Amino acid sequence: MPNSDLRSRAAAWQSRLPVSVRTGYWTRVVPVLALLATLTHVPSFLRPVWSPDEGFLATQARMLADGGVLYDTVVDRKPPLLPWLYEACFAVFGSASLWPLRTLAIVAHLVTAILLASLARGRWGDRAGAAAGALYLLVSIGLSPEDTQAATFEVFMLPAMVAAFRYAERRRWLAAGIAVALCSLTKQTGGAVMLPVLWMLFQDARQRGVRWLPALAKIGFGFALPIALVAVILTKPKGFLFWVVTGSGDYASLGGSLLQMTGRALGNSAILLGAGLGFLLPLGRRLWFALRHRPLAVAAGSEHGSTSDLWIWLLSSVIAVSTGFHFFGHYYLQLIPPLVLLGVGAVATSAISWRPVALYTAFAATVFWSLALFWPGQRLTHTTEVATSVADQTTSKDTVLVWGMHPELYWLADRRPASRYLTAGFLTNFSGGKDGQQVGEQFSVSNAWQTFDQELAKNLPEIVVDDSGRAPYQPEFVPKIESLLTTRYTVVGIYADTVIYRLKH
Repeated sequence: MPNSDLRSRAAAWQSRLPVSVRTGYWTRVVPVLALLATLTHVPSFLRPVWSPDEGFLATQARMLADGGVLYDTVVDRKPPLLPWLYEACFAVFGSASLWPLRTLAIVAHLVTAILLASLARGRWGDRAGAAAGALYLLVSIGLSPEDTQAATFEVFMLPAMVAAFRYAERRRWLAAGIAVALCSLTKQTGGAVMLPVLWMLFQDARQRGVRWLPALAKIGFGFALPIALVAVILTKPKGFLFWVVTGSGDYASLGGSLLQMTGRALGNSAILLGAGLGFLLPLGRRLWFALRHRPLAVAAGSEHGSTSDLWIWLLSSVIAVSTGFHFFGHYYLQLIPPLVLLGVGAVATSAISWRPVALYTAFAATVFWSLALFWPGQRLTHTTEVATSVADQTTSKDTVLVWGMHPELYWLADRRPASRYLTAGFLTNFSGGKDGQQVGEQFSVSNAWQTFDQELAKNLPEIVVDDSGRAPYQPEFVPKIESLLTTRYTVVGIYADTVIYRLKH
């Protein structure tokens, strides 16, 4: 075939590609974002487990692999997608390490960054797109390393959340509804992105004069379809409804120490503010100008009006972070995508140079990255020591009960839990930030103690680990646990404030 024919065919094939591919934009941006995503989260591979959530998910996955039934003999207050992902990774790679989940977490961050880059590029151009992806990855580690380096719910929720917004912006309402559902099936608070999706729908209907009801029906159908499929897959759909929706009222209530919760909320807000100060300062200046000179700003075509959907998105994320009044650091990851887009928009539509924004954000990310490398490991060392002792004193056939809030003990010891309730929180309503006012047997999940008694009646655990320390659910405050330990068990080890009991034979 003549070279001229080959060239003409190649040119014709290339002309059918999207402009962004023909110009090489994504072929340049994506590898850089992939490298940045990997570098920022390399510290995640340095520890076997970063948080109790990882330990909980890993233990759940092992229970499911052993024949457990989700929302029946394996319970949690979270939706099923991430436990299933852990189970699938363990089936392929084994359950001894979380490195496959940490790798997938990097992929989730990368996908989130690419979607944000696409959103920003469509609004403010090529440079803003690349900046949005890079700034997100740098700020994604801008909290405590235990909150940013762990492969937990928020990390895997963010790609679907940003995708839902992107689909809504492009008026792909069915896909937006599906993305909101996937987000909600990873973590309930992810469903808050439905608010900006609906806002964009009604804004589109108002500005273009189109009918909104068919689009709303598409969103509703797209949202309901994945949830219905999950309900069909689950053998206990009623359990799914209880554990994920209706059974967490006491847990998600204002029943703890107001001072502690306020301190945590302000502290994590300040940390995230420090991480993103490079682009949040221009955003603050733009917002202050709009508030002081609103008529002039609107007349001049201020970006404030054109980014109303982003502000609604940020508002919905603030509501999601505040739900339950716990304000844990990893909750704040949900705020980062809308904050990054708002900040990028403020810089892109002003005379501010990108250089100081990039330099400050890179400097802050380096600080947080260094913190992750040298983060104190006393708690992990203690937990590993206890888990090693438990493993040495038991066989693989024995069961263990951890009376505490650190289910990673089960996974590190490689021992089966004696109960479906992997933390004392299910039996006492304890959670971070709560004081002793609404903690105790009477505040447990409905029928939890009856089920717990039945489990122990069938098979008492060989080892009980009292990891309650000075918490308001320590055995002396929970008569059933105190009676069990004093009558059937003897102390065989003490590690700081953790006591190991062995069954009397």
